[in-house]
Amino acid sequence: MRVLVVEDHTELADSITRVLRREGLAVDTAYDGRTALDLILEVDYDVVILDRDLPDVHGDEVCAELAVEGVRTKVLMLTASASIADRVEGLGLGADDYLAKPFAWAELLARTRALGRRAHPVRRPELVCGPLRLDPARRTASHGGSQLPLTTKEFAVLEYLLDADGRVVSAGELLAEVWDAAADPGTTTVKATINRLRAKLVDATVLRTVPGKGYRI
Repeated sequence: MRVLVVEDHTELADSITRVLRREGLAVDTAYDGRTALDLILEVDYDVVILDRDLPDVHGDEVCAELAVEGVRTKVLMLTASASIADRVEGLGLGADDYLAKPFAWAELLARTRALGRRAHPVRRPELVCGPLRLDPARRTASHGGSQLPLTTKEFAVLEYLLDADGRVVSAGELLAEVWDAAADPGTTTVKATINRLRAKLVDATVLRTVPGKGYRI
């Protein structure tokens, strides 16, 4: 899942980014509304976590601009105000969900994942290919009945490949969808992760390399 965090308080923005990345999400960060709009129009984000009270370009303006541009990214709006009137107004501006500060990390993560699922409404509850099974909600994966001890990034790669349903996925697509702007496109990050993932599968041949094109299951 690709997420953009928009928050002008850099310490909070960086903390949110770290927490979500630790949970396996691909996260970019913007500290102002203008940068956020530029990124949103360039990158296909699943979820934008948007502070409402941004200076310069206000969070309300960001929401309004997304509506004008026809961007369908889900928006989780953050605000210091917990009043019902503010919540109603924020949702009326186009936000999909609303979370008052201070918030619990577990709730922020749960709401972000829920919006991400809404961004992909046809997503299957369990991804299966023969003896290989992955449960996105429970964050578990197994192969031939054996649980796979995957890192968050290995899990995200396997989830993306299984969801592709046999389609060949290029390294560039994986880098764009599973990693974020912090990843160096000139590195062998994708190949190294694929190799580690193969080593943990009961039968490594289910994860195939298509020369010059990418990978598929």
